[in-house]
Amino acid sequence: MNKGTAIVGFLLCFIAGMGLMWSIDRSAGSRGHEISAVHEDGQPWTDEDAAVPVSSKDPMWGTRAAPVTMVVFSDFECPFCTKVETTINQLKDKYGPEKLRIIWKNNPLPFHKNARPAALAAETVFRLGGSKAFWKFHELAFQNQKSLTPENFEKWAGDAGVDRAKFKAAFDRQEYMAKIDADMAVGKSSGVTGTPASIINGVFLSGAQPIDKFTSVIDEQLKAAQAAVAAGTKPDKVYAKLAAENKAKAPPQKDRERPQEDDKTVWKVPVGDAPAKGPATALVTIVEWSDFQCPFCSKVVPTIDEILTTYGDKVRFVWKNNPLPFHQRAEPAAELAMEARAQKGEKGFWDAYYLLWKNQQKLNDEDLLGYAKELGLDVEKVKAAIATKKFGASIAADQELADDLQASGTPHFFINGRRLVGAQPIDKFKTIIDEEIKKSEALLAKGVAAKDLYAEIIKDGKEPPPPERKEVSAPAPNSPWKGGERAKVVMQVFSDFECPFCKRVEDTVSQISKTYGDKLKIVWRHRPLPMHKNAPLASEAAQEAYTQKGNAGFWAYHEVLFKNQGQPDAFSRASLEKYAEEQGLDMTKFKKALDANTHKAFVDSENSVADKAGISGTPAFVVNGYFISGAQPFSKFKKLIDKAMKEAGETAPAGLPAKRPAPATQPAAAPAAPK
Repeated sequence: MNKGTAIVGFLLCFIAGMGLMWSIDRSAGSRGHEISAVHEDGQPWTDEDAAVPVSSKDPMWGTRAAPVTMVVFSDFECPFCTKVETTINQLKDKYGPEKLRIIWKNNPLPFHKNARPAALAAETVFRLGGSKAFWKFHELAFQNQKSLTPENFEKWAGDAGVDRAKFKAAFDRQEYMAKIDADMAVGKSSGVTGTPASIINGVFLSGAQPIDKFTSVIDEQLKAAQAAVAAGTKPDKVYAKLAAENKAKAPPQKDRERPQEDDKTVWKVPVGDAPAKGPATALVTIVEWSDFQCPFCSKVVPTIDEILTTYGDKVRFVWKNNPLPFHQRAEPAAELAMEARAQKGEKGFWDAYYLLWKNQQKLNDEDLLGYAKELGLDVEKVKAAIATKKFGASIAADQELADDLQASGTPHFFINGRRLVGAQPIDKFKTIIDEEIKKSEALLAKGVAAKDLYAEIIKDGKEPPPPERKEVSAPAPNSPWKGGERAKVVMQVFSDFECPFCKRVEDTVSQISKTYGDKLKIVWRHRPLPMHKNAPLASEAAQEAYTQKGNAGFWAYHEVLFKNQGQPDAFSRASLEKYAEEQGLDMTKFKKALDANTHKAFVDSENSVADKAGISGTPAFVVNGYFISGAQPFSKFKKLIDKAMKEAGETAPAGLPAKRPAPATQPAAAPAAPK
């Protein structure tokens, strides 16, 4: 072969290779949902004249001139939105970015407490990193829907390629919050009342519909777009034209939101020892979960005052604390109010309550101590209460009850057990109150004592579902454990050394171990997931450490595995041997065990136990049959461990933490990694 032929052959191969790489990148962009939102010429664009306005200010997947535009109004905390994400990804694969573009609009629902901060975080990522970064963040947020915390937002922003420091600064300043409100306004004007809601070239689809519903509309719109272009409409104007036409011919829809639970459902909502205004004999009891830093909560304060003035002794108002995690000053404010109550009774609490609302924008420590002085409180005791989170246990109990009752946002009300969400207008309250007054008067006429009225109203009320249970085969004799060998309560930990959520929960497991000591036995169950190719051998290595040095050997090796997780080659054979040598294991036996896969059968049998029990992800925990999925916070574990101890005739150890861990050190809740 001569030199010229060789050069031509090289060029042809190079061009073919580049073409292949282009097709791979293009396909990956389609499946990975990372098409840029920038117009081909890099300039901003807008379809603000469309029935549902969109522009380069919105995260976009697909191309500017795609004939079909699907605007998705969604909520990062909404479980139905998670379901529709699978369908959306299927649509992306089916139609590709040249035929379909997806526009994201925020519509955080008021009763999803983490939805708005998640929306703000995603918007911040978009502003700093563009659409590619947004979709990466979006993917992580939906994969970890139970872990929507500021700490995770910052981490996911970094994972999406955004400078973490810049993200945190902009997020903390709530720099792009106005865009969230603007999206919601667009949604409201477009008839969006719930999530998810999809508007395809102006055609409305409500909820997580089957994929056939979407493809039917998209196929119809593709034909309409083709006809429009043939008639002279420019490709980048097709969306505005078709959206206007479809909106004009759409029948009026009174309510596009998915059906909500009957608002007449009565929940069993205990009052307990919470602060209250009004007599215990009142015909109507309103229980509110609120947050002193929440702007929506402050809006409803005059409404509650008007209700109490209008109805007098017929209404009792009960306060429950629910300081939201992204309101950093809400809990210290709650501590002040509760300390005011401790020092000066109910009047002290309500005096503090009104003063805090009056000064909602000024809740720093020095501000709170100034209010304490103004209220005539012992300032040093207030200072100590805030510093030590003196009322942390009671606040956490309020929050746990809210979680049980699915009262996830603030403000959240139960009126004689009937749910009312958000800062609703007074007429909404009055409608329910008037109905409940009639019911209460009827009960009194039947002979129910006034003091027993509320208990009678909620006695048959709906209660939270019982904790999930799973039947799990007993641990094998060679299963590593720590804690009390004969403890009546056993927590089995199904975990994977390569799973990031398993690493995240390790601090919580350590806290549990320290808290309960010998009253709890913690047993390790190997659960290496198929997607983690290095996890099985890591499990075998840890099991060999157990074989050689017992529980102490296993937990020491376990610790170094998690410590190195995420590092390059952390679970390579060479690294596993290095850890073993550092732990003082017999290296001849160690290498032989790994070469012969001595512990593979045991690890596989542990995986089979999880499969049989229906445990598909990690981390997962079984506490005397009670199931906990994911890297949940300590409070979730404590609740079930204490329940199991009570049932086993044990008492929880004295001196349990009264305060919740600070956000910076508390492991974020995360769902189990899928199998």
